[in-house]
Amino acid sequence: MKKLKLDELGRLSPEEFEKTSKLPITIVLDNIRSGMNVGSFFRSADCFAIEHIVLTGISPTPLNKEINKTAIGADRTMSWSYEEDVCTAVKDLKALGYTIIGIEQTNESISLSEFKASAHDKLAVIFGNEVNGLSESVLPLLDACIEIEQFGTKHSLNVSVCAGIVMWTLAQQIRQVKID
Repeated sequence: MKKLKLDELGRLSPEEFEKTSKLPITIVLDNIRSGMNVGSFFRSADCFAIEHIVLTGISPTPLNKEINKTAIGADRTMSWSYEEDVCTAVKDLKALGYTIIGIEQTNESISLSEFKASAHDKLAVIFGNEVNGLSESVLPLLDACIEIEQFGTKHSLNVSVCAGIVMWTLAQQIRQVKID
């Protein structure tokens, strides 16, 4: 066994990535305060060929050095936009036919393992602030709310770790349907 070098990984160039088919998922960041977390979202979204990222509220935008540090270039390959108000962003996505999914622990949340991404044409997945979670004002706009089952003493994951798990799971579900 040997570790592969970067040139042996067969990764797409930025130009090839721009032309490749993306998953019909838009990630919405609801007031994510850390540039490092935002950069991690960009990196994971690029990894799974997610369609778009919407940054809202206090979320830093690319050119921020913390984003650049953790995104390692994905801030230049990912499609993104900024909207001041998360509810405006969500309403716009809903009008475009997206199913709106919140990632939050609520009295109506379902487990990530129970959610079936392949049953929806387009998904907008909203991740909330590191301390306060999703804005209360966005909850009535959700079509569903998902949480990741946890079995230890902590009640939450870092938001960018959570995002990686959610994106991977949804990407696997959507790609499996395309293969079958």
